[in-house]
Amino acid sequence: MVTTPQPTKVIYPDCDGNPMSDNTRQFRWIVVIKENLEILFDDDPNVFIAGDLLWYPQEGNNKVRQAPDVMVAMGRPKGDRGSYKQWEEANIPPQVVFEILSPGNRLTQMAKKQQFYDRYGVEEYYVFDPDHLDFNGWLRNQGGSLEVIDQPENWTSPRLGIRFELQDEQFTIYRPDGERFLTSTELAKQAEQQRQEAEQQRQEAEQQRQRADSAEARLRELEARLQELEADRLPDK
Repeated sequence: MVTTPQPTKVIYPDCDGNPMSDNTRQFRWIVVIKENLEILFDDDPNVFIAGDLLWYPQEGNNKVRQAPDVMVAMGRPKGDRGSYKQWEEANIPPQVVFEILSPGNRLTQMAKKQQFYDRYGVEEYYVFDPDHLDFNGWLRNQGGSLEVIDQPENWTSPRLGIRFELQDEQFTIYRPDGERFLTSTELAKQAEQQRQEAEQQRQEAEQQRQRADSAEARLRELEARLQELEADRLPDK
């Protein structure tokens, strides 16, 4: 009896064995960008954001993959994933990708990443080198390929609406409302300040209510006293 060999099941690992970052500065920027984007799109259930997540663009091929430092897939639901298998995501590739350089990155490695993002449909690709304060970006042109952004130091992302600013030895990312991206520590301090301000407003409102209640009680006392005085003036029948 001749048996037909069964196709081998392709395994798509959730880890490629490479570290997420090489140093604290690189890691901090990855977290800042990823978490601030999460906050920015928190109310939109169809924007998926991930950091250091393996992206497999082709079903059946587990060798073709990349793990962007941060990626944004618009039109895909939020939720946990072990990897981003594009054929399970309505064949939607991440539209925006960020890479934060470290001293361990090599030109050939970054060139291969750019080729990958160009080939598999990324619309916006941004690379920031925090050690040398160098920021570059690529935007998919009408011809269908990634093209260098001429002046990325003051550039607004068409997809995300965030603005990048590089001046005076300072790299800053601004939300569409003009507020800058904050670190986790700054976000925590901001939340605490907002909590304290809300508590102060609550206490002031409570004090105003108590003063109003006290004034109302005093008014009732005066009205009652006035009625007593008027009653005393009435002639006896």
